[in-house]
Amino acid sequence: MDYEGIFKAAIDRLHDEGRYRVFIDILRTKGSFPNAHCFHGHNGPKPITVWCSNDYLGMGQHPAVVAAMEEALHSVGAGSGGTRNIGGNTHYHIQLEAELADLHAKQAALLFTSGYVSNEAALSTLGKLLPGCIIFSDELNHASMIAGIRSSGCEKRVFRHNDLEHLEQMLMEAPLETPKLIAFESVYSMDGDIAPIGAICDLADKYGALTYLDEVHAVGMYGEHGGGISERDAVADRVTIIEGTLGKAFGVMGGYVAADKNIIDCIRSYAPGFIFTTSLSPVLVAGALASVRHLKQSSDERLAQQAGAAALKARFAEAGLPVMESVTHIVPLLVGCPVKAKRISDILLAEYGLYVQPINFPTVPRGTERLRFTPGPNHSDAMMDEVTAALVEIWGRLELELRRAA
Repeated sequence: MDYEGIFKAAIDRLHDEGRYRVFIDILRTKGSFPNAHCFHGHNGPKPITVWCSNDYLGMGQHPAVVAAMEEALHSVGAGSGGTRNIGGNTHYHIQLEAELADLHAKQAALLFTSGYVSNEAALSTLGKLLPGCIIFSDELNHASMIAGIRSSGCEKRVFRHNDLEHLEQMLMEAPLETPKLIAFESVYSMDGDIAPIGAICDLADKYGALTYLDEVHAVGMYGEHGGGISERDAVADRVTIIEGTLGKAFGVMGGYVAADKNIIDCIRSYAPGFIFTTSLSPVLVAGALASVRHLKQSSDERLAQQAGAAALKARFAEAGLPVMESVTHIVPLLVGCPVKAKRISDILLAEYGLYVQPINFPTVPRGTERLRFTPGPNHSDAMMDEVTAALVEIWGRLELELRRAA
């Protein structure tokens, strides 16, 4: 058996399709994000501007977050010491779970090492505990949600994206006495659209279903206290389980779920992805705790970010660049070809010092390849002018079409 040939052919296919992923070598500059230094493809570090970070609010650079992590490091050391049930349960973990439960107006919360793990562990465990459960999943759900549903062994029924009629049709076809769980997201991060959370909860109430809401691209970003779209729309109390991340708007690392205490206790007690994983370092938890507490009290970062996203969308549209419609902080620029998307990204980095990653299949459907911009509160007007002018020049160089106003 030619094992080496099999692996090489698999990588060659990605190159041939133009969607081989390259991770560049950069270091962010503390206190001046989105400025960073790139070590890729040249001698020595080159100054660059980052346009695609999921640290949406720059909280990974916030003085309160950095100070909390430094204090924890010098107080308790680096690692957690093990799994939560064997030495890895610290006072920081308990405090953060209490803050997250309060953020979402739930009785309890549970920390995981990432948002991916929290989705996979929670959904797989819930499905296994509910006899004969059917999970109804939005077709654009995160890969981690799909993995958790698959691992649960439940029957899965996929409804068209944000299509309430299709979802209700599926719910109607399921026996009334069968346990049901509707799994969906609030902000869909590649298109920047939002789920009708309240209407989905109406259907859940009507057909006796639980609801599982992934808020990873919304926590910290929306709502008076950063509780996400469900807080903004005053429907958090209607959602059974809310899942979020500490690695995006909160700027650190980790994932969590929040729900009533019995559901959280079941996940804590039965989920292998929680039980057998070394817990988050208390240093990370301390930073996340400081970030959550800050964003509960401050809307300055959210307002500045939303203003920046609106300004960048307006600049792209005025320049004729094919900015996709988005009602959130995500600014997607349609390219429609993986090779061209990668080429644009490469030119931006090499010639202009502007870093934005191409987004290709399977993250998005073939033919919808794009550049995904995430302007933050620290992206200046000058930075926006610079990236817009660079894109217009590259569009012309590659003979791509601009949408000129009549």
